[in-house]
Amino acid sequence: MTRFIYDQFAKDYLSELLSPLGAVIPSRDVASEVREIDVFFTPSSAGSDYVENLGLLGKMATTAALFEPFRNPVTVSEVRSCLSKLLDVTAELERRARRENTRCEEAELPKLWILTPTASETLLNGFNATPDEQNWGKGIYFLGEYLRTAVVVIHQLPETEDTLWLRILGRGRVQERAIAQLSALSVDNPVRSVTLELLYQLQSNLAANQEQQLEAEDRELVMAIAPLFQQQLEAAEQRGRQEGIQAGRQEGRQEGIQAGIERGIQQGLERGIQQGREEGQRSIIENFLRVRFGELDALLAVFIAPVSALPATEFTLLLLQLSALTGDEEGIEQARRLLAENVLRMRFSQLDESISDLATNLLALSSEELALLLQQLRQLSDEELLARLSN
Repeated sequence: MTRFIYDQFAKDYLSELLSPLGAVIPSRDVASEVREIDVFFTPSSAGSDYVENLGLLGKMATTAALFEPFRNPVTVSEVRSCLSKLLDVTAELERRARRENTRCEEAELPKLWILTPTASETLLNGFNATPDEQNWGKGIYFLGEYLRTAVVVIHQLPETEDTLWLRILGRGRVQERAIAQLSALSVDNPVRSVTLELLYQLQSNLAANQEQQLEAEDRELVMAIAPLFQQQLEAAEQRGRQEGIQAGRQEGRQEGIQAGIERGIQQGLERGIQQGREEGQRSIIENFLRVRFGELDALLAVFIAPVSALPATEFTLLLLQLSALTGDEEGIEQARRLLAENVLRMRFSQLDESISDLATNLLALSSEELALLLQQLRQLSDEELLARLSN
């Protein structure tokens, strides 16, 4: 079910964003019975700039905390379960303090943050949850002081940069608008980069589960994330362009004449653009394959570098074809063939009918022979490569 995909995304997302601020334990066991806390956080010293960058989430991370994100509106039973986990952890800390003959200060006990897209008035009133807009703004409802718990209603949060990192965990239009706001941030923003990687993984997992009929909301989310792939490629291409111009100028200076400078800049620019595109596509395909098939074996990993050189259109088509495969051994075998055929098609587009046979011969090589051949791919002539694959 897609709910479990979203649950894992939320755990990974909160763990990644909070890890610079302290110790994070995702899926922490509760000793009293077989239950797990989604994310258990213990703060440590961290730069104030990063805390400020996380906005409201950073403010929540100034104390030890349990984070329990929900994809669907939280129910009364689920709130009770979260409270039970908090009380178990609190009791565990108090027992430890007694054993060590130390004092367990109230302010040091963890807080519980229940993150839900929406919450009914009946639920909030039933738990006597009240807002504290003066200190926390709209959308956050606190239970009694000694319960150290708040219900964060994500869809009620104001759409500001301060709440962005929480609204990413919303759903529907709220999440889509948060993703659009994320894409507009500076490419140098470290939290943006981490979040993009996790969103790519979420999109890959949703695409991989398309044998289950995705709801319209899920399909819209996939479409909202898709343009971020292109942004990442364009950013890598721009970096490559700048590096290429710089390298070209250096080459031109060494030649010492104006023609050399112009030629060097042009050559460096072309190499830089290509290198930047390949760098971006390599990151995307590697993450995509890891999410889809788990740990990559040698016969999959060896194709990552060469397929990164595919033109953008062919690269996008390859991702779509890979997303349609199952995650079992048969799917892995089909993925190897797809990768092999795409690598060969870059060299032998005129031999389309023979590509399948050539791919079979290529995959018949040992992993060591295959790796060596792919490393030599650009140095081998077409005749030499065909001869190697015909033996």
